[in-house]
Amino acid sequence: MGDMKPTTPPSCPFHAGAASAPLASHPPGTWPPGPPSGLTGWQFLPRMKQDLFGTLDGWRRAYGDLVHVRIWPEHEVIVTDPQLVRELLVDQHDALVRWERAIDVFSQVHGHSTLTSEGAAWRTKRQALQPPFAPRPVQAFVPAIAQAADAAFAQWPTAADAWPIESAFTSLGMDVILRMMFSSGITADARDAELAVHAASVAGNAEMYWPASWPDWMPWKRTKRRAIATLDRLIGGHVRARMRVPQAEWPQDLLTRLLALHVADPATWPLKAVRDECMTAFLAGHETTAATLTWWSWCMAANPDAQALAHAEVDAVLQGRVPTAADLPSLAYLGRTLQETLRLYPAAPVLISRRAVRPVTLGGWELPARTIFAVPLQLMHHDARWFPEPHAFRPERFAADAPAIPRGAFMPFGTGPRVCLGQHLALAEMTVLAAQFLQRYTVAVPAGMAPPQPVFNITLRPRTPLTLRLAARPR
Repeated sequence: MGDMKPTTPPSCPFHAGAASAPLASHPPGTWPPGPPSGLTGWQFLPRMKQDLFGTLDGWRRAYGDLVHVRIWPEHEVIVTDPQLVRELLVDQHDALVRWERAIDVFSQVHGHSTLTSEGAAWRTKRQALQPPFAPRPVQAFVPAIAQAADAAFAQWPTAADAWPIESAFTSLGMDVILRMMFSSGITADARDAELAVHAASVAGNAEMYWPASWPDWMPWKRTKRRAIATLDRLIGGHVRARMRVPQAEWPQDLLTRLLALHVADPATWPLKAVRDECMTAFLAGHETTAATLTWWSWCMAANPDAQALAHAEVDAVLQGRVPTAADLPSLAYLGRTLQETLRLYPAAPVLISRRAVRPVTLGGWELPARTIFAVPLQLMHHDARWFPEPHAFRPERFAADAPAIPRGAFMPFGTGPRVCLGQHLALAEMTVLAAQFLQRYTVAVPAGMAPPQPVFNITLRPRTPLTLRLAARPR
């Protein structure tokens, strides 16, 4: 994507050149500093649920980049130093598994997909799914992305004082992923799916703060039950419909790639596994794009000079054409606006926590097996040590001639073997959709509107649905 400035190499040789095992400089059995926990530390949970990032940032300022939090029966270490995060997730990744509670919660919707699997099962799934998400194969999806954008923008108004842009981008993101996965455009029940994704995310995030969940058949969990059922009907329905079509007539999409695995090895890839991967691809595939473009549209509206530069670049590069894969490297400034949006508003602002399966030495501390490690990306992205004026929208941070960003300080898709499988597809999709939006529209902040407040429910979204002033550009 143009000269989008990486802070990690495009293919990460996880063991090549890795440093020798770090040495402990603190006595064994001691922990990094952290807030006093009292008898159980359970008093931290309501604070974390209400304002996770404010709580974590307060601890980081008070205790440093390694903070020990005791919440009985667990010991958790919060890591916010970029070098230590990379050391943990890259050099010592084989000492870690994902936190069981998070996986339990995610599995309620995602089943046993690549997102929720560990060990040999995860490696098998990841290896099989990697090829279509590599940078070059992703280019083949650009025409479908552009076609979806044309169809959507044809339905948008030429002017609106309070256009529900968050909902519109969410519907567009769903349309794109449905075309890529199922060769099927968005249907009339898209609004139901949008509400279901939101309800499942809110319910899942709330359950993360408890050691166990009440059964979903409890009366007060009706909204969650309905949400999961809606998503199951959508994804499972596409899988079942495809199976009723002769294999020779299957279109070349992601579902066909998955079903080819099923046909070749039904024991390893039963239809339930195909459904689970489709669910993860649908949820992660549209949510990252929709959330990021929502925040990007706000950044464009709130920073008209940056919007004008992006407009000028898109006009000069595309000359009114539909963007192709070959155009993406030339949309350098647009790419930087998206990177800066991902820095300010990472779609997944906290990585899934890890559990150590054996002792880990990090930052001079020898931490025992079963320690939980949390990596809040948003705190690193907003750290003035790495990003001066961290809350300002400054796309020039990512220019090729800008000061170097410390490796690991910016990683909106994670790092190490668990780096987001769809990162290249997400970046290409966001660039195409943003470019086509800028070809057609100017966006502005409605009079008297306060900046949207982010809220964390698995992903980062505005607390109230975002609306912006929309005006068509002359074409």
